[in-house]
Amino acid sequence: MFRVLDIAILGLLMERDHHGYEIRSQLRDRLGVWANVSFGSIYPALARLERHGLVEAVTTAESRLSALSTGSLSGERASLRSLRTASGLGRRGRKAYTITERGRQEFINLLSDPATLDDSKNFSLRMALAKYLTPHHRVGLMERRRADLVKRLAEVRAGANNDQLDSYARGVMEHAAQGVELDLAWIDSLLTTERNSQQPFVRETK
Repeated sequence: MFRVLDIAILGLLMERDHHGYEIRSQLRDRLGVWANVSFGSIYPALARLERHGLVEAVTTAESRLSALSTGSLSGERASLRSLRTASGLGRRGRKAYTITERGRQEFINLLSDPATLDDSKNFSLRMALAKYLTPHHRVGLMERRRADLVKRLAEVRAGANNDQLDSYARGVMEHAAQGVELDLAWIDSLLTTERNSQQPFVRETK
């Protein structure tokens, strides 16, 4: 069974090949998830995806000694040391991964599958990669998240109205309700923008 991390890695590889250390930084800096993700999670995920034929390991031009030729042995050694320092991972860091055609198809299937849409991190990841979905699937993704939030808001409001809560506990519940309301407002804004963008252009006639 594929995991959310697998979807994130495949999404990054949809644009270009990446080294493992690049994937780690992109998960944090671009997708905004897994700020503390470790190589101990990334490399097993890459190995799993490779076993399923969704990604392939490739040797990039920067890792070939021919690309480091400077005309002198000492210069080539210096270039190699510089490359290893930049990667921070030595030989392992120069191994890059590319997504296969099968991987591209499986990525779209996983991204549009609502089966694992169960939390805000999952939804945020899918929205960050939503450009790969069809307009129909994007709207479906947002509508499912909206339904989950409406249900969650009702539960939190019911909890806040519990007479057995003291003022502190009730304040926490009310704060949680406000957070859900903000998420709902964001989803509604996304849905409005998406639906407007799908409206057919009608040329005015005089």
